[in-house]
Amino acid sequence: MEQQIKAILLANFESTFQCAIDEKMIQFQLTRKEFEGDITLVVFPFSKLMKSSPIDAANKIGELLKDKIAEIESFNVVQGFLNIVIAPSYWLKELSEINQDERFGFETANSKATIMVEYSSPNTNKPLHLGHLRNNFLGYAVAEIYKANGHKVVKTQIINDRGIHICKSMLAWERFSPVNAQGERETPTNTGLKGDKLVGKYYVEFDKNLNVEAKEVIAKWDKQAFDGFSENAVAEYKKFTAAKEDKDEKAIATLDDKIKELAKNETALMKDVKQMLVQWEARDPQTIELWKMMNSWVYDGFGVTYEKMQVDFDTLYYESDTYLLGKNVVEEGLKSGVLFKKEDNSVWIDLTAEGLDEKLLLRGDGTSVYMTQDLGTAIERFKEFPDMEGMVYTVGNEQDYHFKVLFLILKKMGYSWAESCYHLSYGMVDLPSGKMKSREGTVVDADDLIDEVVEKAKEMTNERGHLEGMSEAEKESLFKLIGLGGLKYYLLKVDPKKRMMFNPEESIELTGNTGPFIQYAHARIHSLVTRAESIGSFEGANLGAEEKEIIKLLSQYPAVIQEAAKELSPALIANFVYELVKAFNHFYQSVPIHIEENLANKNLRLIICINVGKVINSGMSLLGIDVPEKM
Repeated sequence: MEQQIKAILLANFESTFQCAIDEKMIQFQLTRKEFEGDITLVVFPFSKLMKSSPIDAANKIGELLKDKIAEIESFNVVQGFLNIVIAPSYWLKELSEINQDERFGFETANSKATIMVEYSSPNTNKPLHLGHLRNNFLGYAVAEIYKANGHKVVKTQIINDRGIHICKSMLAWERFSPVNAQGERETPTNTGLKGDKLVGKYYVEFDKNLNVEAKEVIAKWDKQAFDGFSENAVAEYKKFTAAKEDKDEKAIATLDDKIKELAKNETALMKDVKQMLVQWEARDPQTIELWKMMNSWVYDGFGVTYEKMQVDFDTLYYESDTYLLGKNVVEEGLKSGVLFKKEDNSVWIDLTAEGLDEKLLLRGDGTSVYMTQDLGTAIERFKEFPDMEGMVYTVGNEQDYHFKVLFLILKKMGYSWAESCYHLSYGMVDLPSGKMKSREGTVVDADDLIDEVVEKAKEMTNERGHLEGMSEAEKESLFKLIGLGGLKYYLLKVDPKKRMMFNPEESIELTGNTGPFIQYAHARIHSLVTRAESIGSFEGANLGAEEKEIIKLLSQYPAVIQEAAKELSPALIANFVYELVKAFNHFYQSVPIHIEENLANKNLRLIICINVGKVINSGMSLLGIDVPEKM
C-alpha cells in the first residue's frame, strides 16, 4: 500500500496542487495506537510547498488519495500527520497473497550481485570463545539476510595462522609439554583434549613462564645488575623508575606495567620465540613441520566448534598465504604517487587531508604490516570473484579506525568497489565477572558455553514436562535446539553496534524477549494447526481488530528483511519476530479458533496461525535458529 500511495502522489501531486515534490519527501510511519488508522503519512514536508497549514495540507492530500485508491476507506488528521484507514478487503487480499507465497519476504535467489561476508577469522593459538560466538552468529545471520534479499553470498574467513602469537604456543609446547612413558609430548590423541584447547593451553603456559622470567629480569634491574641487557631497555627502565617519584598509586602502576613489558622483551623466552618466527619466515623445515602439526590440531578443533554453532563457510583464506599479497599493491601505489617513501625506506600514505594521519604500509626493512596484508587480500578476493559487488567484514569495533583507513586507501588507489565495502562493527561481550583475557586463560570457551546452555535447556524442559512420546534421541535434539537457539537469539537481539552483557541464565528463559519464548510460540502454533481436520476458504469472513493487527505485522516482514540488510543488523529481524509473537499471543488469547462456529472466521484465524508460524520459522532461520514442532 505504501508503494501505491507513493506512486499516486508522484503522478498527481503537481497537477493537483501546482507544486512538484521529490520522492524523498514521502515518509510513512506506523499509526500510533491511540489513533484510528493503518498507515500514517507525514505531511509537514508538503505543507510549505502547498502554502497551507499542516492540517489543511493533510486533509487535501487525504481527499486525493481516497479518490484515487479504492482500498482507502477513510482518513483522519492529527496535526501534520495523515492517518489512513484501509478497507478490510485489502488486508484479506494481503493475507491470501502471503499464504500463497512459500518464500514470503524473500527475493528471487541469486538475482542480485555477489556479496562476500567475512566472519570468525580466529587465531590458531587458542580455542574460540564467547566473543567469537557473537562474531560468528552475526556474520552468518548477515549472510543469510543478504541471501533473502536476492544476493549471491560467499561466506568466508581469513585464519590468522602465522605470527609471534602462534609461535608462542609452538615454543611452549616444545619446552613445557610433559613427556609420557612412550616418549611422547601431549597431543589431542594421547590426552583426549580438543586440539584447539591443547594449543590454547600452551599459549597460556607461555605467558605464565614469560611473567616468571620477566620478574627475574626486573629483580636484577632493581639490584642495578644490567649486564647482558640492551642499552635501550636499561635506559627506558631507569627513565620509568625515576618517573615514579612523587607519583600517585595509579601512575606508579602504569609505569610498573611499562617496566614489565620492557622486561618481557629482554627475557630468554621472548628472544627464543622471536627467533622461532624468523625461522618460520625462512621456511626452516623443522619449524614448518611443527607449525603444520599444531595448526592441524586447531583446525580439527575449530571444525567441531563450528558444527556445534551450526555455521559454515564457502571459502577459506589463510594469513600464511596472504601476508605477502599487499607488497605488489604498495609498489603500484608508489608508482601512481598515492604512496610515498621516507628516508628509512618505509612506505606511507598521507591521509591528513581526510582528517586522519599518515599510515605505515611497509616497514623500512621491507616487512609488511596488517594493513598491507588486508589491502592485498581485498584486491585478491575481487579478482577471484569478479562478479562481487561488495564485502562485509565482521570485526569488533576496536578495529573501526583500521577499516576506515583500509577502505579509504583502496578508494584513493582507484578501486571503485571500495565504496561497497562495509565494516560490520560490533560491540564487545562483557561478563558479570569482567573482561576476558586469552593470555591469562580467563576466556569463556565457546564449546563449554554451548554445552552449558544446552544443559540448562535440558533442566528447564524436564521441569516443564510436555515430553511425552518423545524418544531419548528426540529429547536430546530438542535440548540442543532450545539451548543453542537461546544463545544465538540472546547475542543477536541486541543492536550489533552496542556493547552487551551476556547472562547464560537469561538466554534460555521461556518468558520475555528470548529464543525459547519464540520457539515455544512456534510449537504452540504447530499443535494448534495440526488439530484442524481441514482448512478451507475464508471468503466472507469478518476481519476483526485482532486479525487485522496480525496481518499488518506480517505484511511488514519483507521491508524488515530489506532494512536488516541495509543496516547490517540481524537485531531488526529478531525483534520483529518477537513483536509478532507477542501480537500472536494476544490474538490467541482474545479470539476463539477451534470453537469458532462461523467456518469462514475459523478458517481465517487458522490461516493467520499458519502464516505466523511460517514467518517465525523464516525469520529465525535467517538468524541461524531452528524452531521445534513440539516443546
